[in-house]
Amino acid sequence: MAELIEIETSRLFLRQWRSSDRLPFAELNADQEVMRYFPSTLSRQESDAMADLCESLIEQRGWGFWVVEAKADKCFFGFVGLHVPTAELPFSPCVEIGWRLSSLYWRNGYATEAANAALQVGFEMLKLPEIVAFTAIGNFRSRAVMKCLGMIESTSTFKHPSVPIDSWLQEHCLYRIAREQWIARNS
Repeated sequence: MAELIEIETSRLFLRQWRSSDRLPFAELNADQEVMRYFPSTLSRQESDAMADLCESLIEQRGWGFWVVEAKADKCFFGFVGLHVPTAELPFSPCVEIGWRLSSLYWRNGYATEAANAALQVGFEMLKLPEIVAFTAIGNFRSRAVMKCLGMIESTSTFKHPSVPIDSWLQEHCLYRIAREQWIARNS
């Protein structure tokens, strides 16, 4: 078991999962608007399995997709963090940054704040050479966060192998940021 990394920003805690997070996570994963750029919403069983996996990976590595909790109300409202994708992607192996937040917390800069903290862990503590992000090409909200993080969009798109071939969500865009770029941007 690795030493657990937990993060604190000015407004947020990024922490390990708890059993009490399962219900609000299931509600998040059942929300049509939150899951708009995913092939489907998740059942309670699928959601719990995903939370179990996130918790397990943090226990193994010390990092992963952390729960995001607002300091003001100590409420769970999603996850943000780093992950090694299991799908065979054209740019594998890689570490991705990702997020999924309740729509009640959108447009407050929380995704960018939490993701910046996760990038800091990735580059300063884990010494990763590069972190990527990807999403369906029509997901302009997530793409805006990627740009705010200083990530650079790749000139080509790719078909995500985990998305059905006939889905409008299959075509994905890729963003990258190298450790050197992040350090230069934040020094």
